[in-house]
This record gives sequence, structure tokens and C-alpha cells, in this order.
Amino acid sequence: MSLTKPSPEFVELLKKSGSNNRAEAELANYEIARALEMPLRQGMLTGDIAQNIFERMVMAPGSSTEFPLDLLSPGEENDFVAYVAPSHGRVPERTVEGDYVMIPTYTIRNSIDWLLRYAREARYDIVARATQVFEAGFVKKINDDCWHTILAAGVDRNILVYDNDAAAGQFTKRLVSLLKIVMRRNAGGNSASLKRGQLTDVYLSPEGVEDMRNWGIDQIDETTRREIYVANDSAGSVSRVFGVNLHAIDELGEGQEYQNYYSANLSGTLGPSSDVELVVGLDLSSNDSFIMPIREELNVHDDPTLHRQGRAGIYGQMELGCGVLDNRRVILGSF
Repeated sequence: MSLTKPSPEFVELLKKSGSNNRAEAELANYEIARALEMPLRQGMLTGDIAQNIFERMVMAPGSSTEFPLDLLSPGEENDFVAYVAPSHGRVPERTVEGDYVMIPTYTIRNSIDWLLRYAREARYDIVARATQVFEAGFVKKINDDCWHTILAAGVDRNILVYDNDAAAGQFTKRLVSLLKIVMRRNAGGNSASLKRGQLTDVYLSPEGVEDMRNWGIDQIDETTRREIYVANDSAGSVSRVFGVNLHAIDELGEGQEYQNYYSANLSGTLGPSSDVELVVGLDLSSNDSFIMPIREELNVHDDPTLHRQGRAGIYGQMELGCGVLDNRRVILGSF
């Protein structure tokens, strides 16, 4: 069943869910909840800015969410510093225990409802919008928990990279070079080590990415400048610099949500007094650090108690956790 193109059978169910016959309405609402569950699970990627970073691991019932560090890099266990989100709404914590990390999981819930009148009139546009809002609540929560954990892991390293020669608030290609070098120098091992840490992705504000359009000929040649000017991808500019992927996310930037969390909740600081924006560099070359164990996938249920209020609705829950098993995979910068 599509969330945008309902089948005739679903429209008929929707009409029945608004019936004055409570038994018929409750049965129809139950079937609606079952029909919506799978599309909502698949739609959880919409607006997701954590899915491409964290590896989803659906855990078997009763299994432990322990991750041995010696499986990641034998002989270097003492160099690992892990961070996890300990519970719903908590600040991420440093949590290395011997030679393994336990990633706690917690339950997140959301609900949405609509008037029975809309159901009787088969106003699927309203119901579809309600399910989108319902879905967005889970996506937002997962995004926040994952990114709060990344930022906490970055703050704990106590390494901040910045370009002293850059103008205030200007993103430069030299900053990317500095992030690459610092990531490599502090990744552990040597040049011949397997799975050596390296900078693969940089996350910054849309304003930072747009700074590239103002790079002068003292920074790049005319051919590259033209490529930047005519580029029209989702980031608004070229998406790679020196082999590093650039990602513009709205939550980063001066006065924006994740930068405020970095400053206010984690007591993080920027570089020189003139720097105004945070940059997050990640090593995503190996799936060995950013982990999202899932004990319970999203389950959607109908809410029969709403019928007496002239409403129908759904609620759902899932149980998950997020952790950064090695904070050397995170590097922070500012401009």
C-alpha cells in the first residue's frame, strides 16, 4: 500500500473507520494500522541524515548489544573511546568497559489522530499528511540522538581544526586539507596499517557549501570555478573536494540546532574568536564504529479509545540505540 496512492480497498477501509458502528470502526482502524506499518517503516529514511552514517543492526530477541573492541582493531583496544546515547533525552556518555562496549537501547514512541468525519468522507489527503507527520517524529528523534552522539564523541577528542588564514566565517579548501591531515595523524597505527583512519565525509551548513561559489582564482582555477558555478546538485555546489564528500545539512550553521547543542549542552567551542560555524568530519571508510542496534522495529497500532471523542488514530513505538565505538572516526573543525 502506497502512502501517496491508496488502493480502493484502503479507501473503503478508511470510510468504515469513520462508521458510527463502533465494532466496525475499530476493526477497520486495526486493519488500517496493519496496512500502514510497512510503508511507514520504509518511509523512515525520508529526511534521514543519520542512515548513511550509522549501520542498522536488527538484533534477535534476547541477544546482547555488546560489541567487542578487539574485533575492530586487534592490539589497539586501549586507544578506543566509545560514546553512546544512554537513554531517551539524555546527553551521550563515554562508555568503554574493558574490551567491549555495551550500547543501551531505549523505546521511542509517537502518535497521531484525525477526525472521524475525514475518514467517513475518505479524505485520504488528510490521513496521508497525518501519517507523514507521525513518521517525521521518529525520523527527527533518530536524527537527533545519532548526531548528538557524534558531536559528543568529537568533543571528547579535544581536537578542533581551523584555517588561521581564512576570512571570518569562510569555508576554504585549506580547511578540508587540514581536516584530512589531522584525521590521519590522530587515527592510530601507521601508513601501512589496515583500515587506517581517513577523512571521507564532511558535514557543514548550506551557507558553508555556498562559500565555494565565492572561491577566487587564488584558490582554484577558472575551469573548476565554472564547474562550481553551473553545478546544480542537492548540495547546491560541487559535492567533493580532494576526494572528500561534502554534505550540507540544515541543522549545522550559526544559530542552528546541532551547533547550539554543541555549544550549550556539550560546552564545545569554536576556533579563533572570529569563527562562527562548526564542521564535522567523519571516517566512513569502514563500518566498524557508527552502530545503531535495533531491538524492535517500528510497530504501528490503532487507538480504539479515540472513537468516543469522534476521532481515529494510530500510535507506534520502536526500540533502538546509537553508539560511536571509536571516537577517532570523528574530527571537528570550525570556520
